[in-house]
Amino acid sequence: MPHFIAEYSGNLEDDIDLPGLFEKVHRTLGETGVFPLGGIRSRAVKAETYRIADAKHDYGFVHMTLKVGSGRSLEIRRQAGDALFEAIKAHFAPIQEKRLLAISFELAELHPDLNYKHNNIHSFLKQQSEQ
Repeated sequence: MPHFIAEYSGNLEDDIDLPGLFEKVHRTLGETGVFPLGGIRSRAVKAETYRIADAKHDYGFVHMTLKVGSGRSLEIRRQAGDALFEAIKAHFAPIQEKRLLAISFELAELHPDLNYKHNNIHSFLKQQSEQ
C-alpha cells in the first residue's frame, strides 16, 4: 500500500501525462517517509462514456483516489494527502489553464481486517539495497 488510481475522461487522452503524474505521486509519497516504495502502485482508468455538467462544452475530469492501509493517524494521513494534492494540482495546472477541467482527490483508509495482500516486492527491494 498505497494504491493510487486516476480515473479520467477520455477527452483528456492527448493532454494528460500519466507517466509524469505517477512519477510525481511516487516521489511525493516516498518523501513523506510514511509509505515504503515497494508498496506504492499507480494506475489509470480512462472513462470512454461520461457526462460532465451540462455537456455543452468540452469539460474534462480527473478523479484520483489514494487507498492506504490502516493504522496511520488522521494527522499523518492528512499531511500525506495535502502534500499529494498539491503535487496533483501543480501537475494539472498547465492543462487547467487551457481547458475546463475538474480535479478531485480522496484518500481512503482500507479496513484493517478486510485488506488482503501477498507481495514479494518488498523483500526484493531490500535485497537490492543491500548489494
